[in-house]
Amino acid sequence: MLLPRYEFDRRRFLRVGATGVVATVLPSSGRSSAAGVPISATGRAKSVLIVMLSGGPSQLDMLDPKPQAPAEIRGEFSSIGTTIPGVAVCEHLPKLAQQTSRWSIVRSLAHREHNHLLATHVALTGRPTPIPRVGGDFDRIESRNDFPNFASALDFVHPRHDGVPTGVSLPNYMREGPLIWPGQYAGFLGPKHDPWQINHDPNDVNFRIDSLSLQTGVTTPRLQSRRELLEDLNRSSSTPTDSGRPTSFIQQQGLAFSLLTSARVTQAFQLNQEEASVRDRYGRNKFGQSLLLSRRLIEAGVPIIQATMGSVQTWDTHADNWGRLKNDLLPPLDQGLAALTDDLSATGMLEQTLVIVMGEFGRTPRVSKLSSDAVPGRDHWAHAYSALFAGAGVQGGQVVGQTDSIAAYPLSGFWSPADVCTTLFDALGVSHDVSVLDPLGRPHLLLNGNVMTPLYTGGNV
Repeated sequence: MLLPRYEFDRRRFLRVGATGVVATVLPSSGRSSAAGVPISATGRAKSVLIVMLSGGPSQLDMLDPKPQAPAEIRGEFSSIGTTIPGVAVCEHLPKLAQQTSRWSIVRSLAHREHNHLLATHVALTGRPTPIPRVGGDFDRIESRNDFPNFASALDFVHPRHDGVPTGVSLPNYMREGPLIWPGQYAGFLGPKHDPWQINHDPNDVNFRIDSLSLQTGVTTPRLQSRRELLEDLNRSSSTPTDSGRPTSFIQQQGLAFSLLTSARVTQAFQLNQEEASVRDRYGRNKFGQSLLLSRRLIEAGVPIIQATMGSVQTWDTHADNWGRLKNDLLPPLDQGLAALTDDLSATGMLEQTLVIVMGEFGRTPRVSKLSSDAVPGRDHWAHAYSALFAGAGVQGGQVVGQTDSIAAYPLSGFWSPADVCTTLFDALGVSHDVSVLDPLGRPHLLLNGNVMTPLYTGGNV
């Protein structure tokens, strides 16, 4: 059995034990204000797009191939050269291979959770899953004890009031039967800060978001009149808002009105406004059209978008790893990412959009079989995995980090999900001083890791 060859920074794995009580923001060292901490002018990004490959994509069969390794390690794919001298990727990522001048390939992400649910919380919050782990290590579902995901935390410290949601997650929940993956929601910050979850396929010819459509006969002026009447009723109510009618409910009413009257958000979901040729470039599939919708949400000013490429375990290739990657997963991802970065680059929006492509972990270096008659695959592996970063000041055309000869462990240090979290918030200009109190009164710096500076300065650390 392969064992990790490095020590983890204990400060990055502080446990968050909490109950369903809304937290508060505290200044750290007296340098940050309370709720409503402004986005600083130094932020390079106006939006962040997280392309989540749920299930754990194989680093060896995508971004960190090892062609010199034994067959039971290197797998069935060949590798192809890229625009980066001496750097190769999987043969089934030809468009990416020609666009690596836009991307930093990070090959040294690592953490210690090999279970999907626990690792998803780590990946989307930068924090370990809180204890207790219900039913052991294998079914810790989402709860209000969780730490907030990226979009929820941003909404808490920098709420918006212009009808544009802080976070949108699409095109589906990450769930399997009764198991809802943790890390998707606001956790102990409460449902008010949950991202807006879109659970529809943008490739469906009937795709539309009913909640953004006014009822027949209700015009925008009429809706505004109704809002003014409701506000009058709320103000004249004899029931105190801090005990009888929750302030959060009134705030939710305001957000609902803002969304219904926000042309920017409404138009973003009207994919039929795109030329057929544009939709074809992205790919007429759920992957491609989700990335096209993500681009439109970036244009509408949504700060954080999470596009989950497939439902949970879509990239969980215990069996038929190479068949599924070759036939189902890599072609639409390769096509969609190429179209996305082409469009963002052509409009200049890539300079103000941080794009991150990642899973919750990688796959085992050694090929495995679920049973004697199963088609071979790879199992879970969090000790080393790969990701892509582009835009918002990221230096393209480079590889950050190295792994050993079988892509099992980083050779030159590693970057954790906490570092991804910190890099994301730093790119948005969030102050490094902001602390969030959990319901037990314990402070947690929102930026709880290190900025991945080689992304911007170059280097192989």
